[in-house]
Amino acid sequence: MSAAYTLSAATPATRSFALRWLWLGVAALIVAGLFAILLVLSRTPGVQAIIPWVDFFRTALVVHVDMSVFIWFVAFAGVLWSVTLPLGTRLNTLALLLCAAGGLLMAVLPFAGVGAPLMNNYLPVLQHPAFLLALALIGAGFGLLTIDALGGGLHWRTPFTPGDALRFGSLTAALAAALALLVFLWTLRELPTTLDAHGYFEFLFWGAGHVLQFTHTQLLILCWLVLGSAAGLAIGLAPRTVIVLFALGIAPLLYVPILALQHPVLGGESRLGYTRLMQYGGGIASVPLGLYLLWRILRDRPVLTPEQRPLRNALYSSLLLFAAGGIIALLIEGVNVVIPAHYHGSIVGVTLAFMGTAYYLLPKLGYPAPVSWAARWQPGIYGGGQLLHILGLAWSGGYGVQRKTAGAAQQLERLPEIAGMAMMGLGGLVAVIGGLLFVIVMLRSLLWRRG
Repeated sequence: MSAAYTLSAATPATRSFALRWLWLGVAALIVAGLFAILLVLSRTPGVQAIIPWVDFFRTALVVHVDMSVFIWFVAFAGVLWSVTLPLGTRLNTLALLLCAAGGLLMAVLPFAGVGAPLMNNYLPVLQHPAFLLALALIGAGFGLLTIDALGGGLHWRTPFTPGDALRFGSLTAALAAALALLVFLWTLRELPTTLDAHGYFEFLFWGAGHVLQFTHTQLLILCWLVLGSAAGLAIGLAPRTVIVLFALGIAPLLYVPILALQHPVLGGESRLGYTRLMQYGGGIASVPLGLYLLWRILRDRPVLTPEQRPLRNALYSSLLLFAAGGIIALLIEGVNVVIPAHYHGSIVGVTLAFMGTAYYLLPKLGYPAPVSWAARWQPGIYGGGQLLHILGLAWSGGYGVQRKTAGAAQQLERLPEIAGMAMMGLGGLVAVIGGLLFVIVMLRSLLWRRG
């Protein structure tokens, strides 16, 4: 017997919470897209010569990553927690205001001449007090949102319905987020301030960033279940099974307190431990669910309504990109562009699931379901462009092209290197078009076609 995994926004408060966080997420993607155009052009052969902004490339990369990975993911966590857990009005509102203020400040700083980028992992930064203030505001907002979600999770009961299974998954994502924040605070306490700036921020975000990936993965699983049901797949997983799956997904995090207490934050054991935690534990639940959904897709082949087609395409594209990112991870050797090929695949897999779920939620929030050609093709265009983008990076990385470089610094000399980076540039531009289509579809519903 199949179970229908659905989300609802039954109360005005729920709809208000979800809608405000959705607006923040869309705004973050708009800003990230603007900076992505500059990033792609600055690395595309033939075009890079007329954009001699290597320093601006790095500054744009910092803002692009923080907007598209940090703020977008925080905002959509707010959306999903709003529709699955009972949240408090005051705490939720304060969290949103802090995140929005931090995001706005971050977006305008590059145009005010703020630079000195540091390309550390997870959360690259600009060495300026105003940028650090922006990150602090967003971090504080995310902390309050997480506390709010955990408080809502305390009201959870276990009649083992599909809705309760999704609520449990949402709670596990909040637990992972809380642990990531605790790891950040612990690292902040233990980290010596005598380190150079790059080393300081690299270690500061390393452990927390790896733990936070489990939040994204738990929410990815939730979205896959919702999109699969909405796209007509017969999800033959009982709620008890899904609850076990979600519990399995965060089980590796039980090792985090041991890792934090046993190894100093500057030690190689700590750095390697968090890497192994994500490498071997991050897919413990998402991989089997992804394989199961692929099997259901091949078996069911449902006849779809116009409203279902964008959701199906988002699910298919998300599964493909997430799998591609995982496969490319096996090819990583050294520090080259294979590394961004891997995490772009994984991150975009999550983003596509969030995009599809945003389409799914629009009618729940009182807006028309997107049925236009743009909504149908957007996941494929965005996902296809990103797939071409990461394949070009993986190809070039095999020839030793270094990551986080632009223009002449890439030292593209051989034809395969040039071809790979040209493929990367073409795919990136196609992906930008796909991202732009998502924003257009969302704004068309949210602004011009309110129901």
